[in-house]
Amino acid sequence: MDREKAFQILNKYIKEPFYIRHSLAVEAIMKKLAERLDPENIELWKIAGLLHDLDEESCNWKEDMSVHGPTSVEILKKENFGNDILYHAILAHNPKCGYKAKTNIEYACLAADPMSGFIAAIAKGYPDHKVKSVKVSSVLKRFKETRYASGASRPYMLAIERTGIDLEDFAKLSLEAMSEIDEKLGL
Repeated sequence: MDREKAFQILNKYIKEPFYIRHSLAVEAIMKKLAERLDPENIELWKIAGLLHDLDEESCNWKEDMSVHGPTSVEILKKENFGNDILYHAILAHNPKCGYKAKTNIEYACLAADPMSGFIAAIAKGYPDHKVKSVKVSSVLKRFKETRYASGASRPYMLAIERTGIDLEDFAKLSLEAMSEIDEKLGL
């Protein structure tokens, strides 16, 4: 699979800059996770992160969450792009579609999605709005505050532990990943 082609597909179906930045953040986190968990398949993991929300503007997920994920898979099949591993990772990021994570890449995609938004929310609360200012201790502290960024599912983020990576290490890795592309993220 080719990341360039994946990015073209993303830009064909996603127009809102927020969703593009979110996709880039999840891609960066997935890359770091792949380096640790599956170094032979880094590109696949990156592409899973990049395309996990491909259907964000193509389906009515606000009315029916079960269509979010399967619609992305349909789009990718129509574009003749991907394989079952990619499709399952995309499905796994939204358990409400009926697919439950079973593999490391699937748990990673499930966890990376809310972690990227959680870190972005924390960064936006800092005076400089920079992800590089966020500390692991801040992520862990805010994680315990269930009202803070309540849309970021704590159970989904904790799914990373099924891969053998604990929450603190995941927070550190995610901060590093997002800091490396902070300018693209506007953070």
